Amino acid sequence: MNTATMDVNNDSCQIDLGIGGMTCASCVSRVEKVLRKQPGVSAATVNLATESARITLSGPQDAAALAVLRRAVRDAGYEPRAADAMDQEVTERWLGVPVDALPVVFGALLSAPLALPMIGDLLGKHWMLPAWAQFLLATPVQFWLGARFYKAGWHALKALTGNMELLVAIGTTAGWALSTWLWLRAEPGEMVHLYYEGSAVVITLVLLGKWLEARAKRQTTAAIRALHALRPERAHLVPDGVKRTEMSDVPVDELLAGDIVRVLPGERFPADGEMLLGETQADESMLTGEAMPVPKQPGDRVTGGSLNGEGSVEIRVKAVGAQSVLAHIIALVQDAQAGKAPVQRMVDQVAAVFVPVVLVIALITLLGWLWKGVPMEVALLHAVAVLVIACPCALGLATPAAIMAGTGVAARHGILIKDAEALEIAHKVDTVAFDKTGTLTVGRPTLRLVEALPGADETAVLGAAAALQAQSAHPLAHAVTEAARSRGIAVLPDAAQEVQAVTGKGTRGTVQGAQLALGSLRWMEELGLPLAALGPLAATVRRQQAEGATVSLLASRAGEGQAWSPLALFAFGDEAKPGAREALARLKQRGLRLFMVSGDNKGAAEAMARQLGMDVDGGAVIAEVLPGDKAAVVQRLREGGREFSAGPPQAEFAPPGGAATRAAAERGGHTVAMVGDGVNDAPALAAADVGVAMGGRDGGSDVAMHAAGITLMRGDPVLVEAALDISRRTVSKIRQNLFWAFAYNAAGIPLAALGYLSPVLAGAAMAMSSVSVMSNALLLKRWKPGR
Repeated sequence: MNTATMDVNNDSCQIDLGIGGMTCASCVSRVEKVLRKQPGVSAATVNLATESARITLSGPQDAAALAVLRRAVRDAGYEPRAADAMDQEVTERWLGVPVDALPVVFGALLSAPLALPMIGDLLGKHWMLPAWAQFLLATPVQFWLGARFYKAGWHALKALTGNMELLVAIGTTAGWALSTWLWLRAEPGEMVHLYYEGSAVVITLVLLGKWLEARAKRQTTAAIRALHALRPERAHLVPDGVKRTEMSDVPVDELLAGDIVRVLPGERFPADGEMLLGETQADESMLTGEAMPVPKQPGDRVTGGSLNGEGSVEIRVKAVGAQSVLAHIIALVQDAQAGKAPVQRMVDQVAAVFVPVVLVIALITLLGWLWKGVPMEVALLHAVAVLVIACPCALGLATPAAIMAGTGVAARHGILIKDAEALEIAHKVDTVAFDKTGTLTVGRPTLRLVEALPGADETAVLGAAAALQAQSAHPLAHAVTEAARSRGIAVLPDAAQEVQAVTGKGTRGTVQGAQLALGSLRWMEELGLPLAALGPLAATVRRQQAEGATVSLLASRAGEGQAWSPLALFAFGDEAKPGAREALARLKQRGLRLFMVSGDNKGAAEAMARQLGMDVDGGAVIAEVLPGDKAAVVQRLREGGREFSAGPPQAEFAPPGGAATRAAAERGGHTVAMVGDGVNDAPALAAADVGVAMGGRDGGSDVAMHAAGITLMRGDPVLVEAALDISRRTVSKIRQNLFWAFAYNAAGIPLAALGYLSPVLAGAAMAMSSVSVMSNALLLKRWKPGR
């Protein structure tokens, strides 16, 4: 099993290292400091909930660098291990009891007789074991089961820091030592009240709390385990007639791009690929959250990990290993869960001084009670109660537990959150800007109308336009070539020469000796063809725009330096996505500002916006925006701007995130989410406070997904509201957890210092603080996106 996973980028790399033995926020702070001091380490982030560290090295990773890091962790008193060790379920049992629960069981068996007198007092009975029996029962609990506290506490002392184990070790040792001293100094036959039960029960309760906490942690990583389980172990490799003459089963790790694999009914697709033979339906619910099976036929893409339906099919492998969609999903979820939310910085600062402050409070408690005149044993018990109840472990778990649960449940419903910062910012979003084509619309426009100028042959014009667009992947180009083929016109990729795509405007090239340009009306104006110069086509242009069509013109010229002349008009139509109107209505109900940002002409964009129920008259449509200008639009929206000219916005673009985002918040700006699906949306997604990349059945654009903080694995606009909702709920859980973590200590420490809590009750409260924080975070697992 790998101890580290690397993400190499240029001259740096990232290592994920598992760390055993951490119990509280103080441990997290200490391990981070140790790792950051190591040579070559540029950054280190430790996550208590995953019990792992993400370490960034300034140079390439090698065995020596990993060995140095492991040694540093071990010298600090913790156990380096595999990064995913915490994800493994505990299956080994002894007499039916999970091995990790055995310390709790032994502690309960040894502590129960010591606690009997407490129960007897409630029943009016006076049960008391002899002092020697109490000593024999309590000592193994103190020094055998409690050895972990002494070991970790000693390492903390050597580093001049503190942690939970140090508090427990000092407190319980004081109780055990006091009882032993009272027993040894007593006269023969004298009945003395001993406090062995306090120390033994406290240790047992702490062990129980840590065991329950570990179980809860494993539940928060259930999403990762479920994703790993999607990939089958073996694949049926189809014979190729040369190297393989018959079908053979091979490990999935040995598949190569280009291999042909047979997938039987009910099996999972072993890799990303393209359907070659057969028809079926694929259940992609674990990847995209889409409950309905997706029909698949030859030519369609399939995603590794999705479940094959009733058909026996063959696919050609396109992507394996780290390049697959499933691996990308797992990496995004792991990155989000390994990250640290900005609010955690405050918790880390508190944890750094927490234990020393508690030790001072315990000392003041001891001296205060002695000054009041109470016996030494009573004053010591109150000080022990302070030490025991003051546990910083709940503080360390409050934020990462909620983030893990929130990102995990979001991933199960097709919402991938890139990092903790995107999750925390998303709940503040008050403005959402949508790209139109492919985001709010289906993104598969069709050619509604071809109208040539009098004297031009419509079929010839369509054939020339199709030749010009044959090599383009743009949706409008695809609509032109499909329309040509449907009319029996051959579309030859090499029929056009010197083809040049002009970003956001159109395409130009040479077809049969004539220079042609097919593109937007705005580009035609730049070429010297304003609407007034189109003659009889002008009226058709206005009519088609009023009906919501996207209009392009085909123009020609004889040669360089000659004037362009119009040839034909092309009108394209697209449909709104099912559920898009409902999704926008839900966002409106949240009080969000909604905008449509489109490169389409104003008439088509406004017609679609009206169909979707957007506030067109209120300036919700920002049309005729070039791809490179969308980032500037986002910046204007952040600053509160709403009015835009027909030309490119003139806003000065500031890079997003970090200081820019905080500066916008300080000056009262808006928090903007940009939703897009294509490569040309990537700059705007990066410019927004939160970029939301909307995928389709093929998983969306890789460029857009890398630029965005949130990726929606299916093209359902309703998921935009769902992503903001899970962000809001997760941040709410973080706040609740931090409140309770602080509340336990804020209420418990004074009560213990004033003598209202015994060490046993303090131990129970301390153990339950971590369990309650984890349990509260796990409530997020019940979340489902609204429909």
